Amino acid sequence: MELSRKDLDRIPESINFPNEEEGILNFWKTEKIFEKCMELSNGRPRYNFYDGPPFATGLPHYGHILAGTIKDIVTRFAYQQGFHVDRRFGWDCHGLPVEFEIDKMLGIQGPKDVEKLGIDVYNAECRKIVMRYANEWEEIITRMGRWIDFKNDYKTLYPWYMESIWWIFKQLFDKGLVYQGVKVMPYSTACTTPLSNFESGQNYKDVVDVCVIVALKAIDIENTYFLIWTTTPWTLPSNLACCVNAKMTYVKVHDVKTERFYILAESRLSYVYKNETEYKVLEKFLGDHLADQHYEPLFPYFTQCENSDKAFRILIDDYVTEESGTGIVHNAPYFGEDDYRVCLANGIITKSSKVLCPVDDSGRFTEDATDFVGQYVKDADKNIITLLKTKGAIVSVGQVKHSYPFCWRSDTPLIYKAVPSWFIRVEHMSKDLLNCSSQTYWVPEFVKEKRFGNWLKEARDWAVSRNRYWGTPIPIWKSPTGDEIVCIGSVKQLEELSGVKVDDLHREYVDKIEIPSSIPGRPPLRRINDVFDCWFESGSMPYAQQHFPFKNEKEFMNNFPADFIAEGIDQTRGWFYTLLVISTALFNKPPFANLIANGLVLAADGQKMSKRKKNYPDPMNIVHLYGADALRLYLINSPVVRAENLRFKEEGVRDIIKDVFLPWYNAFRFLLQNIARYEKEYNEIYVYDEKRHETSLKDASIIDKWIISFKESLVQFFTTEMKQYRLYTVVPRLTKFIDQLTNWYVRLNRRRIKGEFGKEDCILSLDTLFNVLFSMVKMMAPFSPFLSEYIYQRLVLLLSNASAKKTDSVHFQMMPVCNSVFICTDIERSVSLMQSVIDMGRIMRDRRTIPVKYPVSEIIVIHKDESCLKDIKCLQNFILSELNVRNLTLSSDKELYGVTLRAEPEFKLLGKRLKNNFKAVMAAIKALSDAEINKHLQNGYYDILGQRVNLEEVKVIYSFSDKVSKNFEACSDNDVLVLMDMTPNTELFEEGLAREVINRIQKLKKKAKLVPTDNVEIFYNINGAETQESKQILNIITLYHDMITSTVKSNVQSFDTVKVAQKRVIITEACDLKGVQMTLTICSNEKPNIPNLCWLNIVLADDIKPRYGVVHNKASVLLENTQNKQFITLPELRKEIEIIFGLYGTNFDMFINNSGKFLQLNNIDKTINGKLVVVTNANSVSDNSKYEAICVPFCQFENKENSVKFIENPCGRNV
Repeated sequence: MELSRKDLDRIPESINFPNEEEGILNFWKTEKIFEKCMELSNGRPRYNFYDGPPFATGLPHYGHILAGTIKDIVTRFAYQQGFHVDRRFGWDCHGLPVEFEIDKMLGIQGPKDVEKLGIDVYNAECRKIVMRYANEWEEIITRMGRWIDFKNDYKTLYPWYMESIWWIFKQLFDKGLVYQGVKVMPYSTACTTPLSNFESGQNYKDVVDVCVIVALKAIDIENTYFLIWTTTPWTLPSNLACCVNAKMTYVKVHDVKTERFYILAESRLSYVYKNETEYKVLEKFLGDHLADQHYEPLFPYFTQCENSDKAFRILIDDYVTEESGTGIVHNAPYFGEDDYRVCLANGIITKSSKVLCPVDDSGRFTEDATDFVGQYVKDADKNIITLLKTKGAIVSVGQVKHSYPFCWRSDTPLIYKAVPSWFIRVEHMSKDLLNCSSQTYWVPEFVKEKRFGNWLKEARDWAVSRNRYWGTPIPIWKSPTGDEIVCIGSVKQLEELSGVKVDDLHREYVDKIEIPSSIPGRPPLRRINDVFDCWFESGSMPYAQQHFPFKNEKEFMNNFPADFIAEGIDQTRGWFYTLLVISTALFNKPPFANLIANGLVLAADGQKMSKRKKNYPDPMNIVHLYGADALRLYLINSPVVRAENLRFKEEGVRDIIKDVFLPWYNAFRFLLQNIARYEKEYNEIYVYDEKRHETSLKDASIIDKWIISFKESLVQFFTTEMKQYRLYTVVPRLTKFIDQLTNWYVRLNRRRIKGEFGKEDCILSLDTLFNVLFSMVKMMAPFSPFLSEYIYQRLVLLLSNASAKKTDSVHFQMMPVCNSVFICTDIERSVSLMQSVIDMGRIMRDRRTIPVKYPVSEIIVIHKDESCLKDIKCLQNFILSELNVRNLTLSSDKELYGVTLRAEPEFKLLGKRLKNNFKAVMAAIKALSDAEINKHLQNGYYDILGQRVNLEEVKVIYSFSDKVSKNFEACSDNDVLVLMDMTPNTELFEEGLAREVINRIQKLKKKAKLVPTDNVEIFYNINGAETQESKQILNIITLYHDMITSTVKSNVQSFDTVKVAQKRVIITEACDLKGVQMTLTICSNEKPNIPNLCWLNIVLADDIKPRYGVVHNKASVLLENTQNKQFITLPELRKEIEIIFGLYGTNFDMFINNSGKFLQLNNIDKTINGKLVVVTNANSVSDNSKYEAICVPFCQFENKENSVKFIENPCGRNV
């Protein structure tokens, strides 16, 4: 980024943040700033960061952008603290997300289709789409300002990565932590694979399902039926038992309608029956009374199964509750976890039993369920109910709304189903997991202690196998009988045992490899079909990304565990959990030291963001509109960093521009403007000298000491909190500091910075502002890397060569270190008190709608603490100036001014909360005396009739006695009381009008893009000078002429046609001043800097919008060809406008400003040089006043020898 001090002379008033960011991205890329940063930090202590791998089969969303921003902020800060930070990007390449896309594309319905196609062909198709959106990921992440290494990435499909996974699994296998078993698991019929418990918890939805009450006929009790209830009728064909709670009370009732006897829980009678006349209670008994009672099977499918003599009976277990259903739960052991456990415990099934599961991998009934063969389970519900109705088994059919798990990939309902799987033993590790977790630090802490801790306490064995194709094959080779098993831990071991060397470990390469049996004459061992769950692969990334232990073993062990990781709160049962399980099983160590868990980013209406619903703005559109910095800071300065949810609102991003970046940019611009003024005024180059500044601070004004103290306190707080990873406390303090700097320091110091109090005071204030801004860009650099770079690249030009070290980028700089010598808490407290007084003064002016331009006679500050009054006294000049008040009076006695307090309840707040007690509390609040109110205020709350009432729930009203004028206004923050005399006064009113004149002049100067160093004269003309109002304005301008000229820094005089004709008119505008029309004309006393060639200014009317990424509607165009000096033609001008604004194919007309009127442009010659052209698709320019012609080009330019070069075109867009 080639900048010189010349570039600081005229910083533009407005800045297009997205365009400037694009320029900085180009600078980082061409100058290899990130690469240089990594080179500079080589040899420093390492800070280790693990980046969780995303899938590249979909585009990044706000959740990815948020987590990436958090990671970028923390790793940038770590660099600023003197660490070397490796930042490698990783890709999750295997598993369901990829396979699901291929299944949809190829119409794959199940395993048979894959076998027919061939695993090699299927996996080849998967490989093709793995990195489908990799370029888009890199483009978006880079555009967001995140620095991460894409070249030295890791992918879970790399053979060396897969080999490390084999090694990890073999370690667990050798420790006896791996076993094969059957387990009822969440199962995705769409993806034909089981899901782990933490996967199944990722996508719960509120759904309405059918529910049925079914009557099971008791065998040994005449005309008696057990009532069961279920929301999954499709599991009824697999029913083998029912369960009751031994301690619950059950009843036998006579059903009036059917003449049957029903048994159900007493507490559920009101659910089954609408009113008590429908039944009669015959018996009451505890649940254990029903133990081992047999009933007739609903379906005949499994009546002849193993252990059938023990089936179809009532079992006892305390998982049955009174919260839903009938109090009797039906058990289908291979379709429910509790069902399986209870039936296993009661001998109805055994671990070696044949699995009775009449549902195939795709969720369709098999031939075992003869009545429903081929039907999808959810679709079969209706037919099952119909069949049971014909048998007289259905008591009632209804609907229930409940929360139900859906597949996180296919978004289809899950079922619970028994599947054979390979497991890692986790349940016995619960204490070790909790111990390792206790060694980690989480932000926020409650996520670790509650959500994660509770999950660890209930940790279950982890099913890591998937009966799929595109993944890392599980390295287990088995004999046909299963009595001989070998677990492979490396490519070398596989070659040694099989004689086959492989370069790729995917199924199509290793499935055909056989390992000879160790027993002579036995058939060879073949690999099992399963592949690893992709969560096992991502949980292995700390080791596999380094190809540990085959490479980098010493380096890895020296840097394990990681210093930091970060992802969304949904990863507490995902990546965070799998990382911890594997590291605990391998080394009994945590995998990371520090973790930030962020909340979820939701749509503005609180719903989940949905591409289908289109309920959120595209992230890149937001970046193109407002810039990446604004989006970053909006996300980080929100509840989402405290693991709470954020409702994304575009206006929130826009407000970051308005409330943070523009004030910050304006303070920076104000500094450069006044450095330019200083250099012109004193003919002396300004260079920031740190030693000079520190020496002069000893005798500095209180306001300089305050902002430096505030800055040092911020540095101290910033460093402490960032080391504790509490981003949510840091950002509010940073934004508050920008407010303090721009709205207080700069505002209160304008006259000093402008040099009105002499050269020494000016240098000190410039040094102070430079020092604060320079420190601020370093602190803000991790959060808003683009704007920090933009400002830094210009500020660094003001340093002396001796103090400029490694100045290529702000991101090479170390974080400022707090210098506690400059921290003055007393001054910070005093200024805070002054700010409170000024804020209350502004509130009182607003109440009376009296602008600050109009002076008032007196302000009275009342505080019971004399030391606070002394603090205010020291700062009274600022109070008088800011509030435009003549006199300040200080007092510790409010009675002296006849001020008393009375209280009124805030009806809406209290009425809603207290309800029945409201009337009594309201009367008590109204009856409070002045002394009682003061006592409550000191306590920080009200105690009214035993009710705690918050301060905001009571309105405190100030009453005045006859001791003071009724024109006094009062305001208090419960600490200090401020009174302001609002009595009208002619002299004060006239001064206010003079300030109105100043305001109009300053606004016009700003509109003309003038800077303080511009040598201009102001001419005014009052229309209708014979009226009383006009005469009053003329008189005030004369009376306050010195004040007006000294404030606007220009000579102000009555309009003189002769004088104006001799000068270059910059801008002319009529304005309203209290009903009087005043025309202001600003003329330059200097020769204008205009292009060497003829030119035009172009502006788009409101009915035409720029396109293709162009934002601004103003541009400048040369009318002469730079080579032959020939004027361009009208078609050539039209084409130029189309190119600049992206208006290809758009119909428009061009109208040129001619003496204030806009006429259609029909010819191009030197007579239109320097004029304004409005582009519109209307027949004329409707509102001439909207388009102000100025005598210089809209766009910045450079005059070359016999040519002109525009630096930007349109405005704000670098050429």
